[in-house]
Parts: sequence; C-alpha cells; structure tokens
Amino acid sequence: MPRWSSFRHFLEDVNAAVPAERQSLVVDLFRERPVFPWVEAHQATFVYNGMDADTVALNLDTINGDPPFAPMTRIPDTSLWHVTLPFQSDDLLDYLLAINDPMTPLRGETDIVTRVRKFWRVDPLNSLKIETPQTSVSVLRMPNARPFPDWAAMKRVPRGKLTDHNIDSEHMNYRGRRLTIYTPFGYNSNQTYPLIVMLDGQWATGPLQLPAMADALIKHRHMQPAIIAMIQSNSDVERNREYISNDKHYEFLIRELVPFVQTRHKIGGVAIMGVAVGAIAAAHAALINPDMFAALGIISPPLGKGQFQEELSYYYRRFSGADRLPKRIFQSVGRFEALSRFYRPAQELNEVLRGRKSSEYRYLETGSGHGLVGFRGVLPEALAWLLPGDAE
Repeated sequence: MPRWSSFRHFLEDVNAAVPAERQSLVVDLFRERPVFPWVEAHQATFVYNGMDADTVALNLDTINGDPPFAPMTRIPDTSLWHVTLPFQSDDLLDYLLAINDPMTPLRGETDIVTRVRKFWRVDPLNSLKIETPQTSVSVLRMPNARPFPDWAAMKRVPRGKLTDHNIDSEHMNYRGRRLTIYTPFGYNSNQTYPLIVMLDGQWATGPLQLPAMADALIKHRHMQPAIIAMIQSNSDVERNREYISNDKHYEFLIRELVPFVQTRHKIGGVAIMGVAVGAIAAAHAALINPDMFAALGIISPPLGKGQFQEELSYYYRRFSGADRLPKRIFQSVGRFEALSRFYRPAQELNEVLRGRKSSEYRYLETGSGHGLVGFRGVLPEALAWLLPGDAE
C-alpha cells in the first residue's frame, strides 16, 4: 500500500515532522514515487529535488506573466521544491524547470538563447519529452489527453523505409534541399500508393516521429499504406517567405516535387499537410488546385493578428469563396494558442468549412499550445482522417 495517497498528505506529514526527520521523508517519497509530475484529478504537482538551487520555477506557456513562471516553494530542511497547479483533464503541454533563473521579464532579455541554455532544463523525473537539436522540453499529459507514446520505440510495429534525396528547384531558386521519402512496410514497386506531401520535413522525421507514427497506423489499419514526401524548410525568416501565399512554392510542388516522387514511385491521389505556416502553404496549394491536392491537413495555421496578418487573414475568405475544395480536410488548433492569432480565427474557419457539404471535414480543438508537443499529439488523427484505413 502506498504511504501517501496524495501529495497533500505527504506535505502534511513532512510539515508535521521534526526538522531532522524531514529529509528522510523526502527520500521515502522518491522511493515510493520516482516519477513526477504527480497528476491527481484536475491538478498536477511538479517537484525539483536538489540542494543546488536558490530559486526554482515551473516554466509553462499557459501561465500568464512575463516570464511565464510559477515559482516553486522549498520545504524547509529538505532538498524538495514543489508547486501544484490546476489543469483541464485533456491538457497536453510542454514545460521546463527554471533553476536559478534571474526571473526578469523575457520581453527585455537581450540574450534569450544563453539564458535558456544556462538556467532552463527538462524535468529529470519525467521521461515524457520531445527532443530537438536546439532544445528539449518535458511533457505534461493529463488523464484524458491524447496519447503521447514514443512511436519509434514500438517494437512490434514493422517499419517502413526512409530514403534521403537532394532536390533542386528552379521555381524556388535553391539547390540541394533535403527531401526524405517514406515507403511503407511491404512496399511493392508495382503497386500504386497515395502520396502525402508533408512540409517542414526536418520536424516530421525528427521530433514529430511521423514515419514511425505512420508505421503504427498502417499496421492497425487506421491509415492506408502511403508514400510520404517530407521536404525540409528553410530558416524561420525564409520559411515565412517560402510558405505564406507563395505562388512559386505552389509551382515547385506541382512541377518539381510531385514529379520527382512520381519518377521513383507509382502515385495515386495526393494529400498535403503542414503545421503553423506550413499549414498555410498546404492550404494555398490545395485552394489553387483541389484536383491534385484532394486531401488537406492544416494544423494550427496562423490566420489572425500578427506578422503577415493581411496575407493570412485572407484565407478565411479564400475558403469561403472557393468554388471547390479538397474532398477531405482536417483542421486543428490548441485552445492555449494565442487567441487572436490562432484560436479565434480557427473557430471562424471551422464555421465556414462545416457548411461546405462537398468536403468531408473534421475539426479538433486540443488541450495544447502552439508547439511540437501539440502538433505530435494530434498528427495521428490527421493522418487517419486524410487517408483512412479500413479498421472500422
């Protein structure tokens, strides 16, 4: 039987103990419960165990404030810091711990990269995380949140094959852009497969785990066996220019990228999808040519106020006024994404697309913010909607 049924009960015991006995209770706590956060109903307790800290805070984007920190409290005469916060039951959020951070506003920070590297870290008591070459974050998954497995670690899932290519583009004026092509397990070169074009391919093959995700979905027949072309994007500034309402990028897709894949594989229908401004580029192509891009996935597109807002806000009218739309459309947004940039415009677009009977349409609001954790959490449903299998 557990000694403590809740973190509150542990706190009652440790605070009632004489100072000399408190640290031994902390040791007992971690012996009994080595993994945190401690999730109870609609709240979660985060802890940090260490004598090296003068201040500890939880860094969570859903916290209002600058910086978005919830300071932790240290239990006297122990090494244990803690904070308990309320959450909704389906929240799936990324967070970090700020150890000895100066706690000054981020708005005036002159070297945020150094600050993050020096003071912010993943939670050592939580194995659930997303890792990238630039940074890593821990993941809070509340009881009713979408599953967040390590797709690549599933041992009984047969794996497809990834092949890296370099592709040149006259339309986009670049050479040697990396393109990774996924072929499903059991691939037959004489067979025709649907194609998914996934923008921001470096994320898809990395932290989003799209190939491993497709392996599992195909095995369990939630998704058709498909070829996936994952094209690398440029740096942040150039990515915006490439992806936002760029007719040259559309020409690259239909005249260079898709033909490049077609010379190597037999392709049937084509779906296109992306996240953030990658979703804008996908929508731009599908709105121009819904015959070619007959399925469209748009995850967290920035349709409202902010950078490039004139070009982005126009997509509402483009969807509303389009004579034809792709046959299948998937749209999602996180309820913790910026209200005027993402959330409210997504709701407005949902109202438009729900009324378009010519498309099979699915809309989801997730308990996530704008980041890789939320994107990865909803991607399985996007893939299964765009190219549904016969599991049901």
